[in-house]
Amino acid sequence: MTAAAATSATVASAPQGLFAGKKRVLASAFAGTTIEWYDFYLYGTAAALVFNVQFFPTGTELGSTLASFASLAVGFFARPVGGIIAGHLGDRIGRKALLVASLMAMGIASTLIGLMPTFESIGWWAAFGLVLLRIVQGLSAGAEWGGSALLSVEHAPVGKRGLFGSFTQIGSAAGMLLATSAFFLVQAVLTSEQFAAFGWRIPFLASALLVVLGLWIRLGVSDAPEFLEHKQSGDVPTQPLWEVITRHPRVLFVTIGLRLAQNSVYYLITVYMLTYLVDRRGDSTAGITAVMIASAIGLVTGPFWGWVSDRVGRRAVSLGGIIGIAMFGWLFFAFLDSGPLILLPIVVVLGMNLAHDAVYGPQAAWFAEQFPIEVRYSGVNMGYQLGTVIGGGIMPMIAALLFVAGGSTPWLICAYLTVLCVLSGAAAVAAHDPARTEAPSVSPRIAQ
Repeated sequence: MTAAAATSATVASAPQGLFAGKKRVLASAFAGTTIEWYDFYLYGTAAALVFNVQFFPTGTELGSTLASFASLAVGFFARPVGGIIAGHLGDRIGRKALLVASLMAMGIASTLIGLMPTFESIGWWAAFGLVLLRIVQGLSAGAEWGGSALLSVEHAPVGKRGLFGSFTQIGSAAGMLLATSAFFLVQAVLTSEQFAAFGWRIPFLASALLVVLGLWIRLGVSDAPEFLEHKQSGDVPTQPLWEVITRHPRVLFVTIGLRLAQNSVYYLITVYMLTYLVDRRGDSTAGITAVMIASAIGLVTGPFWGWVSDRVGRRAVSLGGIIGIAMFGWLFFAFLDSGPLILLPIVVVLGMNLAHDAVYGPQAAWFAEQFPIEVRYSGVNMGYQLGTVIGGGIMPMIAALLFVAGGSTPWLICAYLTVLCVLSGAAAVAAHDPARTEAPSVSPRIAQ
């Protein structure tokens, strides 16, 4: 048999073998990203509740809060670097290998955070070690999302990429649910003194057990037939990121723009709200409870919006969510200042599950549909991670500064979020949207 014939036979037989394993692919996308984001979001919750006091005692409440949120942002700045490395290797050797490496790196970093001595024990070396481990988390997260999204989307049948891709997306909701639940349970069982002394470490240490489970699931999947065919063709670029920058700059800016509003409102709700409620209302549990409820509902609304986008198009669903985010920001802070906190879960669900998830659910499929196969990992990773830094990573810190600049009122935060929504809306209008034009008879290769 010739090499060409062997390649054709391999590709022809791959879909049947992979079809039997599609459930494992979806389980891998869900479980792997759940564990990755559990670890990543643990840091955000701890940054709002613990790290400002135990690792960054600057002498002022605002200074400690800004330092803690700055350490949170460092992880986001590391994500594009992780995305560049993973994109380069993922476009050349495959998605699966990078996903295994990213999961291990994240688990090790989170476990070490749980063991890190505080400022009281080793001084500023504690802050240095914490930031270093946060950088490792950022590198890992930068590698994770693109590979997991592409593995699920490239395995998807035509007309179901939005649904399949959403299993990567709901890993974020599940990770946040696990992270907030872990802190909620620890706070409920322990006294405030015990929580401050050692209780906050327990959720980080539990990461080691979750990583073992994630690796078991992830090691059982393979790259999609579409990528295997491309790899076997020999047409693999040596510098895929450079090709993205030089040949697909417009698409790169579109994907960056699509992240801004969605990721900003996410971190306003899941991180900044926790600090805001403590400072304004003296409440440290209502926010965590509301986020936990919304994250649980997100396990359903994420796939729902992905499924809807397969039927009416990515653009229509995402634009509706972006408009919702713009309106939500103003209502959200008005409620936080004077609304009854017993109703906070309802408000958070409106922002997270209706507005945010409408943008986030279809995102994996929509990003993958913007780039050709030969540079898809690099393009998706760069657009997603740069948009994450600009939209979400610095949002808690910017919000804290805007609150002060606005005379201890949140109107500048709301205005800033509105501007980001305008930019995301423009990106949604400019993005390629093949979802409504595909018929079941079309080749399963993603339209370019």
